[in-house]
Amino acid sequence: MKNFAQMMKQAQELQGRMQDMQAEMEALACEGRAGAGMVTVTLNGKGEMKGVTIDPSMLKPEEAEILEDLIVAAHADAKLKVEEAMKEKMSVLTGGLPIPPGFKLF
Repeated sequence: MKNFAQMMKQAQELQGRMQDMQAEMEALACEGRAGAGMVTVTLNGKGEMKGVTIDPSMLKPEEAEILEDLIVAAHADAKLKVEEAMKEKMSVLTGGLPIPPGFKLF
């Protein structure tokens, strides 16, 4: 039973570190850029969009399709950065132990 009690203590510690990491990730801001910086999308660590910046030269009706594509590309860039930041933080939290694909800790 001593090992079980130790496992429970470690699980509680991990849970506390996970909560801290969740708060950190929510405060994180990752910017994705497209079109040489003409469009910037900012996401928090949970992948929620917090802002979009568009160069005024892109605000022409004939540029609408290009602008739409740039917003999607900037979002994808920001999302990739969020995912990489998450992997890095998870690696530190789990001591490098790989988490199975699809396993959600939060």
